[in-house]
Amino acid sequence: MRAEIQLGHCFEWRYTIPRRASVPELYHDTPFCRDMPEVLATGYLVGMMELACLHGLMPFVDWPREQSLGTMVEFRHLAPTPPGMTLTIRGEVLEVDGRRVRFRVEAWDEVEKVCEGVHERHLIDPERFAGRLARKQEMSLTRHEQGAK
Repeated sequence: MRAEIQLGHCFEWRYTIPRRASVPELYHDTPFCRDMPEVLATGYLVGMMELACLHGLMPFVDWPREQSLGTMVEFRHLAPTPPGMTLTIRGEVLEVDGRRVRFRVEAWDEVEKVCEGVHERHLIDPERFAGRLARKQEMSLTRHEQGAK
């Protein structure tokens, strides 16, 4: 780490919602979703909440030699947001336990609060992680080959 992650560290990040983040666009390959309201999809919102926390961690990590991955999300999507509106996402570091960092996060559009919750990220060594992933892919390939015989 570049610096010790401080409990209570607060951050803010803004993001304008693109049309591709709406329910009909994000789930365009599911016929009944194409008829749903053109509002921010919860799945995309979760990604934005995660990304805001990643931005909040950047002053503390030695990027790219150290990165973080999301490992837990617990969010409530409270109100709809149409594409074109800007989200303001605010977060705070609640807990640091070794390489695990826990955040409280909330998002507001230009009118009201649209999301609140908790998110956890784990700091990783990308090289070590890539090795672990490669071993898993090899195991999967071996199992598929054995199953084909």
